[in-house]
Amino acid sequence: MVQVLICCFCSPTFFNLKRKTITTSSSSSSTLHSLLLLSRFQQQQPPNTKTFSTSSSSSSSLSLSSYPAHPLRRPPFSHVRVEMTNSPPAKALPDDTKRVNLVVCFGEMLIDFVPTVGGVSLAEAPAFKKAPGGAPANVAVGISRLGGKSAFIGKVGEDEFGYMLADILKQNNVDNSGVRFDPNARTALAFVTLRADGEREFMFFRNPSADMLLCESELNLGLLKEASIFHYGSISLIDEPCKSTHLAAMEIAKKNGTILSYDPNLRLPLWPSPEAAREGIMSIWDQADIIKISEDEITFLTGGDDPYDDNVVLTKLFHPNLKLLLVTEGSDGCRYYTKEFHGKVQGVKVKAVDTTGAGDAFVSGVLWSLASNMNLYQDEKSLREALLFANACGAITVTERGAIPALPTREAVLQILPNVAA
Repeated sequence: MVQVLICCFCSPTFFNLKRKTITTSSSSSSTLHSLLLLSRFQQQQPPNTKTFSTSSSSSSSLSLSSYPAHPLRRPPFSHVRVEMTNSPPAKALPDDTKRVNLVVCFGEMLIDFVPTVGGVSLAEAPAFKKAPGGAPANVAVGISRLGGKSAFIGKVGEDEFGYMLADILKQNNVDNSGVRFDPNARTALAFVTLRADGEREFMFFRNPSADMLLCESELNLGLLKEASIFHYGSISLIDEPCKSTHLAAMEIAKKNGTILSYDPNLRLPLWPSPEAAREGIMSIWDQADIIKISEDEITFLTGGDDPYDDNVVLTKLFHPNLKLLLVTEGSDGCRYYTKEFHGKVQGVKVKAVDTTGAGDAFVSGVLWSLASNMNLYQDEKSLREALLFANACGAITVTERGAIPALPTREAVLQILPNVAA
């Protein structure tokens, strides 16, 4: 087998085509010689290299796919590696033999505007720092940054913010082939702050925003069928057509044996009323395999019951098909509930700067561990270790402003864990 590397510098024609096929003759020695020269020129494979295979029969087809182009913008270049193999096709390379479970995150991706100083209301903030956000997108990036495999399905505007968000996913090694651009709606914006009284304040601009307009026909079915874990929130249930698209995606994932992960991520200002929020969040509750909620969400969903009462959680929120229910308690850690056992894992103490994205970082840590061990919830010792890791993910995130910029690497998490007892 001969491996060669082609560095394909862009042209308008190349990037305006989603797929282009080149047919080469396997007997052409000049073609092979040219490819070998290019191979010697570039010894190391770039991080965004894509692999394609061709069969050396009488003729072979080489398919070149670039990063999905948009008519208003083209990437500067793309790297493509070509493999030519004799029939029958070669077996997987050694580094491909270990399967990495894919986590697909569905929902909103937007721009968060966070005050440059803490402890002020939105009106009092002197200036804002823009940061990519949106809970499902945060989780996708968080998993990738920990070394996992993730993808995002959602919609952004055909605008500069939309392009920026799609690029940020790509830069963080998140599969963005499920991202769609809407020419008639803007990318969602959110202003968020932590006031001096400890309460978070939100202001959203979605009238409507592109994420609300994702249609079922725009779903990337390949990602849904490949996913081992499908993660989502409740914001995508508020308006049509995204609501129907969300339900359809869940059904496809469930039919393929995918674990469904649900973080309601309550944002009351986005719902028509508290009653509509409660009804919408609970409408898909019984379908999830894993659910993560906060103390405040327990109080809201149960109509004011004590969020620290295990009986309340088990009788009102734990359904028969649920594999794992997680309750986050901020810096105090988290509680876990399964059919066989329940308990609490302590938090990791840090000096908080901005709590935006802490819950998403926690979920990233949990799903990253679950993707490595799909039976994690059956072993309490392993689960506790994974939850301590997830707590550390959340703790590190609150030490910086913004969600995605603050999400930690696995190495950063491991550095602080020795100082924390499980």
